[in-house]
Amino acid sequence: MLPARRRAAQAARERVARTAELEAQVEQLKEAVTSHAEVDQAMGVVIAVGALSPAEAWDVLREVSMRTNTRLRLVARQLIAWPRTHELDPTIRAELERQLAQRREAESPVAPEPC
Repeated sequence: MLPARRRAAQAARERVARTAELEAQVEQLKEAVTSHAEVDQAMGVVIAVGALSPAEAWDVLREVSMRTNTRLRLVARQLIAWPRTHELDPTIRAELERQLAQRREAESPVAPEPC
């Protein structure tokens, strides 16, 4: 091949590789946006069920995910479906209840000592 043809062929291969790389990045970004939306919706469920702030709901979701060894996105999907299906994985349900009870206990004012 002539040097010009080699350079053109190499440039074409580089464009194909770069296009594939950009397409993979677009797919990852789409997945991240979807996952973020699911987590936001799940936070809404936790806020409603536990009467929590958004920051507290985030902490609950994170703790449930870590303590059940379940990806946050999967916990979120289950919580989003829960009001509609009335089904929630027993492990996730138990940990959610534990996390909510823990926060209720932390909020309860301690009664003063009698005189």
